[in-house]
Amino acid sequence: MTTPIARMTTPKPSRLHRSELAVPGSNVRMLEKAPELGADIVMLDLEDAVAPDDKAQARLNVISALRELDWSRCSVSLRINGLDTHYCYRDIVEVVEEAGQHLDTIMIPKVSCAGDVHLVATLLTQIEDAMRLPRRIGISVLIETALGMVNCEEIARACPERMEAMVFGVADYAASLQSHTTSIGGSNADYAVLTDPREDGGRELHWGDQWHYALSRIAVVCRAYHLRPIDGPFGDFTDPEGYLASARRAAVLGYEGKWAIHPSQVPLANEVFTPDPHVVEKTRRIIAAMREAAAEGKGAVSLDGRLIDAASIRMAQTLLAKLEQIEERQLAAERDEERRRRAGSRR
Repeated sequence: MTTPIARMTTPKPSRLHRSELAVPGSNVRMLEKAPELGADIVMLDLEDAVAPDDKAQARLNVISALRELDWSRCSVSLRINGLDTHYCYRDIVEVVEEAGQHLDTIMIPKVSCAGDVHLVATLLTQIEDAMRLPRRIGISVLIETALGMVNCEEIARACPERMEAMVFGVADYAASLQSHTTSIGGSNADYAVLTDPREDGGRELHWGDQWHYALSRIAVVCRAYHLRPIDGPFGDFTDPEGYLASARRAAVLGYEGKWAIHPSQVPLANEVFTPDPHVVEKTRRIIAAMREAAAEGKGAVSLDGRLIDAASIRMAQTLLAKLEQIEERQLAAERDEERRRRAGSRR
């Protein structure tokens, strides 16, 4: 018999996380469509998107969706209710006992300290052992309070065998700070500086990014503890340009993906967090130059007149590994589409 320890020491999976589509557990129609919308991760939401009177039914909806739908084209996450609510433990126990084999990760909202992560991890271990689940369920956390931001590093260290990602929850974070905001994840003209007056007396106004500190802190902590940094929601789904700008800002800081609160945002996130063809081509040349130098017994590698250091090589290897995952996902989607087309033609 496989022991719990043997199962729990298996390495954490490497997941694509360019887009994470939030789907309310109370909306059966959206649940049915979610696996086919192209998101790398579908987050089944039992928390903010579900009214209190609908919590119990939403759990049942999620269990049915996990057991009956084909989730082979994406990873699946479950956002439970906060640990300060009486819904939380039932979210974990009921869904994991009934459909845990179909879950990849649990997302914990409003995490404030390492103890929050340990509580969920302990419950998961007990259920996994009792139900003899074949694999470990990972944990992602939402940093969306002032206390969570202060304890960000402690949280990242809490459960290395399960922790996979850290998400910046900008809406609740803004509320926690009592920050003045105009839209979820958007910019604010009041967060700006004026230049000194010119000779003609005129001055220029330069907008700043009020979320830069939070995004940067999460990115640094995640990379220090081998987690994926993920940007949270952009509230105005009728503003694709604003979403793209928000996603690109996060990508520059090292983020691997972003939430989508509407299906129209999924391809935008996938676009931003898929490596640019020019970068891919250069990366492949770096790897080729490294292999050529190794074959010739050279210790240094150069390309286009520039020395390539070990950090550049590690970055190139990481990017190519991600690219291989993206290509595998695209090929699988093409094969599925071809199978559906053939099945439809036979009818």
